Amino acid sequence: MPSLIFRKGLDMKHAVAGMLADNYHSAIVDQVKADDFTHRAGRLTVHLAREFGFCYGVDRAVDYAYQTRERFPDRNVFLTGEIIHNPHVNDKLRTMGIRFLTDQGESADALTANDVVILPAFGVTVSMLERFDRRGCTMIDTTCGSVLNVWKNVRRYAETGYTSIIHGKVWHEETQATASQAVQYGGRYLVVFDRPETEIVCRYIRSGGDRAAFLQRFEKAASPGFDPDRDLQRIGLANQTTMLMTESLEIGEMIRAAMGDRYDAVALAEHYQAFDTICSATQDRQDAVVALLRDKPVDLMIVIGGYNSSNTANLARMCHASRPTFHIADPDCLVSADAIRHRPVGAKAEVTTTGWLPADGPLSVGLTSGASTPDNLVGDAIRRLSGFCA
Repeated sequence: MPSLIFRKGLDMKHAVAGMLADNYHSAIVDQVKADDFTHRAGRLTVHLAREFGFCYGVDRAVDYAYQTRERFPDRNVFLTGEIIHNPHVNDKLRTMGIRFLTDQGESADALTANDVVILPAFGVTVSMLERFDRRGCTMIDTTCGSVLNVWKNVRRYAETGYTSIIHGKVWHEETQATASQAVQYGGRYLVVFDRPETEIVCRYIRSGGDRAAFLQRFEKAASPGFDPDRDLQRIGLANQTTMLMTESLEIGEMIRAAMGDRYDAVALAEHYQAFDTICSATQDRQDAVVALLRDKPVDLMIVIGGYNSSNTANLARMCHASRPTFHIADPDCLVSADAIRHRPVGAKAEVTTTGWLPADGPLSVGLTSGASTPDNLVGDAIRRLSGFCA
């Protein structure tokens, strides 16, 4: 019997609305929005970015997970892994009895036709989807529409003989899922992480080079059987939706310029394609940070979100360029007026910094959060900051 797949909810939205509000709503955030995204308490002024927190795709994914637990109260419900990159939200789901296949002791090999599997917002690989289908599991697909748009274009590239160059993190679930779409439709892919990696690709496009060294460099980032001499002749650009928008655009321009140097203007259209696959929610949050830093005299920035959240890390990168910036996982990281736990931009581990908050005088703090951070965490952070400055 083919698997049952739900892609448009489970008709339980009203049944879970109250629970979602209790878990993630914040009255203080509502008040800050009403006060022109500004909060004042004593010597403290908090300027909140005008776009922050849960995006539509994340909100939908969490909503579907709650609906799933409500719809199937007597069945085992599994997530393939984190539904979004926020530990607070994922732990809430665990307390509801939703089991994570990535947790110790869980295995996809034990799934049966009576089990329900939730697919996360960033999607799953084609092989994983086929695995669940073979077992007859009921699937709840929460894949974000922006991710599906990237997949559509990657499939188009594959079907017309173009190699997908994907700006993303090869270890990220979304990029792995996107790459699998290229292979599924007979295409090839190459994942580039940043500008230096892109420059290596561009040099090879322009003048060739050491094929073996190239393949070794991109061993874990290229499709099986990848041949740079063959597979860099026709290129289609795509990206992980949570990457830094300006970097994705620059990488696209670098590749287009390299292809332009290799082929004349007439032939370029036959060798290079690019469609807009930048997530509007990611772009909106990045634009809001740019506007906040430009328009508000903030002394420091706090960015809230999971440390493994790509879009949150990129917001911190943007802020770090001009202000002291602290990327915190949750409000508990605001230990005291003297100590803060945070992950520095570019670092791998959390550290504790002392003397982070000026002890006296007026203080202006900029605040934003990643697309997987709920409002209640933002509200708790504002409350803690206010207490420090009372």
